[in-house]
Order: sequence, then structure tokens, then C-alpha cells
Amino acid sequence: MTFDSTRRRFLALAATSGAVGLAGCSGGAPSADQSTTTETTDSGGTATTETPAGSDSLPDAVGLETLATGFEVPLAVAFAPDADRRYVADQQGRIFVHGPDGLREEPFLDLRDAVTVGSETGLLGLALHPNFAENRRVFVRYSAPPRDGTPDGYSHTFVLSEFEATANGRRAKRDSERTVLEIPEPQGNHNAGSVLFGPDGYLYVGVGDGGSGGDQGTGHVSDWYDAVAGGNGQDVTENLLGSVLRIDNDNEQGGKPYAIPDDNPFAGDDGDGGAGLPEHFAWGFRNPWRMAFDRGDLFVADVGQSAYEEVSLVEKGGNYGWNVKEGAHCYSADDCPDRTPDGVRGGEPLRDPVVEYPHSGEGVTGVSVIGGQVYRGSAIPELSGTYLFADLAASGRLFAAIPSRDSDGGLWPTQVVDVADGDAGKASRVYSFGRDADGEVYVLSSGDDGGGLHRVVPA
Repeated sequence: MTFDSTRRRFLALAATSGAVGLAGCSGGAPSADQSTTTETTDSGGTATTETPAGSDSLPDAVGLETLATGFEVPLAVAFAPDADRRYVADQQGRIFVHGPDGLREEPFLDLRDAVTVGSETGLLGLALHPNFAENRRVFVRYSAPPRDGTPDGYSHTFVLSEFEATANGRRAKRDSERTVLEIPEPQGNHNAGSVLFGPDGYLYVGVGDGGSGGDQGTGHVSDWYDAVAGGNGQDVTENLLGSVLRIDNDNEQGGKPYAIPDDNPFAGDDGDGGAGLPEHFAWGFRNPWRMAFDRGDLFVADVGQSAYEEVSLVEKGGNYGWNVKEGAHCYSADDCPDRTPDGVRGGEPLRDPVVEYPHSGEGVTGVSVIGGQVYRGSAIPELSGTYLFADLAASGRLFAAIPSRDSDGGLWPTQVVDVADGDAGKASRVYSFGRDADGEVYVLSSGDDGGGLHRVVPA
């Protein structure tokens, strides 16, 4: 299926400006009017969720306090646990350090000699080991030229690597690289890129469906669903594309530089058993652009094809529908099932998102969802417990989703939160979000002063 004209025009504009083409066509305590619920989650531990009273309690606008500028396309930020220091990954291949004295000119890590940069390729993700203060281990996700094992005609190789930082945490040792995972990528788009540690201490990795459109074409395998040809989102045996992976980077197993957590859905299967590749945690994704944990809940924003954008609460073993569904709607078919056949993993349900919005209309609309963070800070109490996110096309605007824990499920109420007039120019295009140990949320974007790192503050 082709993209609608609005999306094509936006993507063409993004390409000419050098912006990343994410669209993939190509803590505070609860306030008195908030409820608190506690539940057990599959992604690790117990989740405590503060639910705002309603949309009328949210601010109409927020401000953006600029911490650093000078980036080209900033895509990820990580916060040092032992110092007032932020690490910012730039798509072009470098990671920079921002501290009390500002942005250090010398990069923390320079991978420009190894990274393939395109509209959706480059240096895409960054995570600090939970014990970074002691072990100085850093994990980086980037796109590289085709490596050994990448089939002829494929675009590039997905690389997840580990580096060791110096004792002072200001520089990564370039020669310390240890490749953890490589995945052949058929096309140059739908590369996802998030890497993050969960509350269980395991590393979660977002992987797109391999690119092109509709999860079809070169590198897209056959699946159980005949109404739409392809693809990788519904397959868990042939490759790791279209999924969220979970691996144990503190151990090695079976000749691999990581181990499989014992409770992964296909733990104990090497793929030959027919169940699934053991790295899989959840599947059915097109282009999971940015993931975030909040008190045990795993939020995954998945970029849509031509009509809907979505955010899901992801659980172990969950199937999130692509390419049978786009959001909660049938994709490229008048009718579609809401679960797999009984012979496919026992007839698992196709899970609907908690947030969905269209590519046209009023209010919350866009062309490429930018996954966000749940606000837990103290600067804007009215936002506590809401999921802040954005869209690549929503210039000068953020979105806020209000969690709903109704037993019947359904979509969460979502509304626009404008960036205040004086700061709107900083967020012409939002690429990513971050959250520090105090629960304050950060926006990585490009605007009047180029690429920047900004903290969300009262308007």
C-alpha cells in the first residue's frame, strides 16, 4: 500500500532538510485527585500507576528549557546514575556528554567510521548498564554496512554493541567494542532503534519489520495470514524482525555473547524446535520507534503504515497485530481475525493499542508516532502519571495520554499539549524523549537552533 499524499509531502520535506525519516515509508506522589492502582506485570515486577482525574486537569501548554544545542539529529539520551551528566546520541554517529559545564566538545564516543547514515539508519539507540556507576558498560545500537552473514541485496546490518567507558565516565574506549547482536536488514527503513534496560535487569531491543511497505518484499517471510502477503511481524521462527527482544547481557550462552532469560516465551528453543527464536519477548510490530518503562509497564510506540499510529502496553508473549492490523483496524483487508489460528502458538490474541490516532482529522493527528515517557516529576504536578509523546509532523505540539485501567480495556483519552509560544520553535520536529531519575521528561528535537536537548517545564 502506498502512503497518502500528506505523508509523502512531509517525508519529502524531512528528507530535504536532513531530518531522520522516522515515518517508515520509506515521581512524585499522586495528588489528591488521583487514584493509585497496583498490579503485577509480565515485563517485570509490580506496576503502580497514578491516574490523573481527567483531561481537564492537564495544562494547555508546557515550556521547554534548553540544556544543549548543536546536535544534528539527537535520537537518544541516557542519564548517569552517579553524576550530573547526560549522554546524547546523535544520528550521525557520535555520543556527546552534557554536564554542569555544558556540552563537552570532545564526544564520548565517535562511531562515524562505522555507521551507515540514511533517512532511518545511523546511530539509533543508547543504554547505560544498570550498574554503570561501577562497571562503566554502555550499549549502543547502530546501522553498519553489510557484514558477513548479511545476504546479497540487503541494505545493511543491525548492530548492537557494548563499550567500556573510562573511570570518570566522560569517554568510551573506542577499541573496547564487543558486538552483542547482528541482524541482517533487507531495506533501509523500519529500523526502530530503542535499547533499554527493564526493571528485571535485562536488555530490551526494538526491531522493525525489515522495511519497505506492508511487511512485504525482499527479506519478508511468509506467515499464517493469507489475506496480506508477508511478513516478519507475524513470524517468530525465521528471523528477529518485527519484534521486541529481551536478552541477558550479564551472561553468555550457547556460544552467544548473551544469555536467554529463563522466562522468555521461547526460552530453550533454538528455532529448530519450531516454537520460536528465544530472543523474542513480543512481536507483531512494524517500526517500534522508542520504548519506555514506567513502574513495570513497557510502552512501545509503533509507527503506522498509511492510516493510524499507535502506542501499546507490551507484555511478554504478546502479539501486537502487524501486518494483520494497523492499530486496532484491519490492514489492507475488509475483514480480519482478532487472533491467530489455533495451530499458530495456540490461537494467541492480536492485542490492540492503548493509544491510537489517525493521519488526518482534528486534534491528535500525524504521520509518525514518536514514543514518549510517563511524567513522574514535580515541576508540573498536573502531568503526573500521563504519557507524554509526539508525532514527527506535529510541529510545536506534544501529546498527552491519560491512563485508563478499565477492565474492558479501550483507548486512553489523548489530547494536544502545545509547546508555549516562546519555545514552540525549539520543537519543529521531535525525535525522541527521555526521563531522569527524578521523573522529569526531556525532549530531543530540532528547531530554530538546530538539534537540541530540552527539559519539559511549566509554560
